Amino acid sequence: MSASHTPADASHPPRKPSRLSIARLLTLARPELPTIAVGTVFLLISSAAMLVFPRAIGNLVDEALGAQNREQLDLIALGMFGVFVVQGIAMALRVYLFGTAGERVVTRLRKQLFQSLLAQEVAFFDERRTGELTSRLSSDTTVLQNTVTVNVSMTLRYGCQAVGGVALLFYTSPRLTLVMLALVPAVVLGAFIYGRRVRVLSRQVQDALASANEVAEEDLAGIRTVRSFAAEGHEADRYGAAMDHSLDLAKRRVRQTAFFMAGASIAGYGSTAAMLWYGGRLVVDGQLTVGALTSFLIYTLMVALSLSAVAEVWTDFMRASGAAERVFELMDRQPAIPSGGDQLSSVRGHVEFRAVRFAYPTRPDVSVLHGLDMELRPGEVVAVVGPSGAGKSTLASLLSRFYDPQGGAVLLDGHALATLEPEWLRRNIGMVAQEPQLFSCSIADNIRYARPEATDEQVEAAARAANAHDFIQRFPDGYRTQVGERGVQLSGGQKQRVAIARAVLKDPRLLILDEATSALDAESEHLVKDALDRLMKGRTTLIIAHRLSTVANVDRVLVLEGGRIVQSGTHASLMGQEGLYRRLVERQFVAA
Repeated sequence: MSASHTPADASHPPRKPSRLSIARLLTLARPELPTIAVGTVFLLISSAAMLVFPRAIGNLVDEALGAQNREQLDLIALGMFGVFVVQGIAMALRVYLFGTAGERVVTRLRKQLFQSLLAQEVAFFDERRTGELTSRLSSDTTVLQNTVTVNVSMTLRYGCQAVGGVALLFYTSPRLTLVMLALVPAVVLGAFIYGRRVRVLSRQVQDALASANEVAEEDLAGIRTVRSFAAEGHEADRYGAAMDHSLDLAKRRVRQTAFFMAGASIAGYGSTAAMLWYGGRLVVDGQLTVGALTSFLIYTLMVALSLSAVAEVWTDFMRASGAAERVFELMDRQPAIPSGGDQLSSVRGHVEFRAVRFAYPTRPDVSVLHGLDMELRPGEVVAVVGPSGAGKSTLASLLSRFYDPQGGAVLLDGHALATLEPEWLRRNIGMVAQEPQLFSCSIADNIRYARPEATDEQVEAAARAANAHDFIQRFPDGYRTQVGERGVQLSGGQKQRVAIARAVLKDPRLLILDEATSALDAESEHLVKDALDRLMKGRTTLIIAHRLSTVANVDRVLVLEGGRIVQSGTHASLMGQEGLYRRLVERQFVAA
């Protein structure tokens, strides 16, 4: 029975056109429509107040100043002040409502993206660096935050001001308005061309920043290795080169922006100069009042600034489209090992590998297992030994269904793992690795990770069974002691015992031990081995053994070489015959 597979390009589906990305991006704001609607009301009030201002200036020039009427001057000035107060309050409410909606949208987006990432199969993470994925979660989603709310607000605001301003321009002087609008098509065309170029460059800049983040993430996570090889200078140069590449791309984007802004500025102020010249002639000819010309010039500047702002927002939309494509690509990706499937009412712990063929997705041309057959009977403790690269750890990964085989099948109690619910399966498997992963929280939280609902008494009982309670009690904060990132505050033996306590609390039917004692000193090894012996009782256990001295008392030893089992038997029987196992044992004892 072969496991199903996604096509080779499933990880990288074809990119959608940017228009679809932007349209979908705007749908993210749909849950915030009530907030955005109220914000839009205040936006319209603010825009309307701004449109009243130039008209009031015209009246001030023609009526109050022209007639030298102080009472009318005071009245117009007071009215203008009132308009500005209304405009300021409406603007503040608009900014608050749209900003709040934006924060909620980006929070929701990050949650959905993170959930999508957690659902992916392990092979997905083999192909991608952590820095790239965290960059998508942070920088790309931040780029999108303003796009779905603040930029929408700006588009509506300046769009309303531009449309309203043009309407009032026609009302003030149709002839001047037609002259002014002659330059608009050129500006719009320039904005469109510029937007397309900036979208491409912005995607390249984001990709370059993601690459730089990958270097930083890798170096900071492995700082001890960097420090031990005195490679700080080399790594700083590597990060610097990545940032320089990002800088070059950013400079190209800034250069495009500078040229466009210069062209837009020349067009805008050039049209203003033309308006001033032509309007002045109309005033001299008595066809336009000074106040009307003043209003017209202010409206012209307002329309020019509004169009410039809309063009800038369009640029942001194009910049966001690249980030949107990357984010939606990850959110839409279907994991090769999807959730769903059967759950067995009880687990006996009978494991079978039937003619299993496997190659890692990142190295499909290098076969690791070649038609492997293997059986673990319920409650049996089986050790797998063999030279490096023989496929020992691959067996543990297939049993946990981190990967699916390309041929054959892995079965639990007669059921192919491909038909079982992956989460249910993993809840029934406990794993203690050679380098256990602890999280940056308290010891109690790390143990409780196996069963979040466990009581303090159950956590302590698991720690006692793992020989961890005594050393935990010696810490001033006891079980509340923070272990630090990746458990750096604990020794190797302490981390192993916390990991064993976590497995005890989980109480799995199947147990995988990836040589949990190979990196420990003699005293720690004794305590860990004693805890493991208690943990293995009554459970089907697969031991990935590197130190062969640890497998003397297992029920059966399987010798793996080149992806095939070449020997099987007890430690004593295998030592009594010529073969790979005996050579491996002798080699280790000679080396010791």
